Amino acid sequence: MIRRGRAEGWLKRPIDGLPVWARFHGVTFHNIKVGPMPGLEHRGSTVIAERDLSDGNEDPLMVVPKDLIISRTNIELLAKSDRHLAQVLEALGDFGRTTRGSVLIFLLMQATISCPEIKDVGLINPLTEYIKFLPHELLPTFWSEDEQDLLTGTTLKPAIRAKFNSLLREFETVRTDTEAIDWCKKYWWDEEDGHLTFEDWMELDAIYRSRALEFPGVGDCMVPCVDMANHASRDATAALYETDDNGNGLLLLRDSKNIAKDGEVTITYGDDKGACEYIFSYGFLEDGMETARTMFVDLDIPDDDPLKPAKIFITTVAPGFRLFEQDDHVRWESDFIWLVVINEEDGLDFRIRQTIDGQREIQAFWKEQELNDTSNLRKSLQEDPLWDVYQLRAVVLLQNRVADQKDVLREMADPERGPNIRDGPWNLAARLRTLELDMLHKAGNDLEDQKTTLLQSETIQKYLGGREEEEEDQVDFT
Repeated sequence: MIRRGRAEGWLKRPIDGLPVWARFHGVTFHNIKVGPMPGLEHRGSTVIAERDLSDGNEDPLMVVPKDLIISRTNIELLAKSDRHLAQVLEALGDFGRTTRGSVLIFLLMQATISCPEIKDVGLINPLTEYIKFLPHELLPTFWSEDEQDLLTGTTLKPAIRAKFNSLLREFETVRTDTEAIDWCKKYWWDEEDGHLTFEDWMELDAIYRSRALEFPGVGDCMVPCVDMANHASRDATAALYETDDNGNGLLLLRDSKNIAKDGEVTITYGDDKGACEYIFSYGFLEDGMETARTMFVDLDIPDDDPLKPAKIFITTVAPGFRLFEQDDHVRWESDFIWLVVINEEDGLDFRIRQTIDGQREIQAFWKEQELNDTSNLRKSLQEDPLWDVYQLRAVVLLQNRVADQKDVLREMADPERGPNIRDGPWNLAARLRTLELDMLHKAGNDLEDQKTTLLQSETIQKYLGGREEEEEDQVDFT
């Protein structure tokens, strides 16, 4: 492959060469440097204050020329002069025109250019060298099977499985769409001499996923040197990133922030992200993180639902629900659950329609109104007289799903540690299990309170009374 094995890397460069690269390409540091924190070298490189920094007295801590920002717009500009990059992006069609697709292909091209066994492909640019300073990211997609088994019962386990499937589809798309290009066939896909493997695509994904920032005025992108800053949330965040009037990337000290010499200059990767997403995208949890913050729990339609196949076919939303903290309670939200809790007697109907080209497709209706987008179903149910009934069904279903998830996590409370399980995955998995179990316990209590409140609803009392009368009428007294 391009890297000759993940442990070895693709011609990685030591971080102490970064200042020379930055100076040569117009990146300016103002009283900061990039490197390992003294005594914390195991954490990798970060942004460090070279002297005391105080709010109101500082120029931008870092200025990155706009041409160095790895964004979809800049990649499209580079493709105008790099015919090999342009070839691949064009061959990939819609995927090559997305931000994710264009950035991953750009990173792949830089790795290809850096491979000593590949000649006359691509144009060397400043970012070709910068990529070599980026460290390997130990994200869960690179955990061993034994290490991933430690995540059983957490929301991270299905997320990793879904990511693997997504990466496989992307990799096969890249292969299918580019193997007709002569140099791609020769250097990437040849059975004997090809260099590109699925593990390499995983590596590119890890680089992008762990370093992409939503930069004001640019969107999702990678900003060299700024992406070396580590994360700290809320009040602990030391610096902000934004663009100036010319589109250059800036790193700015936050208002009312003071950083002592040799202190760390941190940014936020997103204060509202949950524990699962931090490990999934960045491979760490903040020190002192006491709550999972948010969880997405998968949800299935019961097998005894006769409409299950049709519901699965027409759904346009993710099959699950999100738990999140708000005002010292655990709340929930889901577009999918409303499709699960209604049935034919409520007013849900499916019909077969023949299209103009002779094909047949399923149409969904809610009380004679066509249901084109199931994400809008909740709004229709809210306007229904039985809205409280639908809410009660949803809450009871969620209670059962939360209880099941808790049971699996409890079974994993004290797993056996194998000899090949590394400290990082072992500790992260244990913390995640604890945080998510605690959140599920709180969710169960809050759902019970919601159920109790709903049961007092006049609508539900009347509905339940009517159901009891129907059942009595159906009793055979003979």
